Amino acid sequence: MIHLKTPQEIKIMHEGGKRLGQVKAAIREMLAPGVIPCDIDRKAEELIEKAGGQPSFKMVEGYRWATCININDGVVHGVPSQIPFKEGDLVKVDLGLFYQGLHTDTAFTCPLGKIDSDKRKFLEIGKEALNKAIVQAKPGNRMFDISHSMQRVLEGAGYSPTRSLTGHGIGRELHEDPPVPCLWVGRGHGELLAEGMVLAIEAIYTLGSPELVLSSQDNWTISTKDGKIAGYFEETVAITANGPLVLTA
Repeated sequence: MIHLKTPQEIKIMHEGGKRLGQVKAAIREMLAPGVIPCDIDRKAEELIEKAGGQPSFKMVEGYRWATCININDGVVHGVPSQIPFKEGDLVKVDLGLFYQGLHTDTAFTCPLGKIDSDKRKFLEIGKEALNKAIVQAKPGNRMFDISHSMQRVLEGAGYSPTRSLTGHGIGRELHEDPPVPCLWVGRGHGELLAEGMVLAIEAIYTLGSPELVLSSQDNWTISTKDGKIAGYFEETVAITANGPLVLTA
């Protein structure tokens, strides 16, 4: 069931998203070779609480961290480790904030130090795919318009949008209906987008095969099966009468 948000709820989510965006910017500045992921996680929790919120991810049953941190072939749900980042790593940080009863969710991929032009293009295409998808989040469009626009950009560059991982609705719960696929493989054109829907739109993609594996060590971290790099960009977006409103910018 899709829960439409009231203007007041969207106002609260916009404020929470703004605070989360500030935490995201601060965390991005901290990322560097030699930094330890667990330290990033502790800092993120501290900043979220200082911003007047709670870490959304610590409200997920069985998960004890404020962030998910994935490196290189890691895709999503990575448990922060004690292994320092290295020069050239592609680091993905995903974080959520619960503020006045409502969640917001955002993620980014950041290169550490120097990377080659192929990796730089890989990241730029991911950002472009997310931006093109966000533009389609407006009343009267359908889920197809969001998913297919993302798919067209990613596959057009030779990359693979993930099939088993999607974005999602968000609000009182961190994960709500509807799913927001990274590509369109279904029949028809999906849900009609309506004013009051709030979506966590996620561009999740790989350099090689879209096949993924779950870590047997922590039962959380999902990585590419072929060991090739993955990218991940996410924003929480409200659908308004005036079009998409990015809450986590």
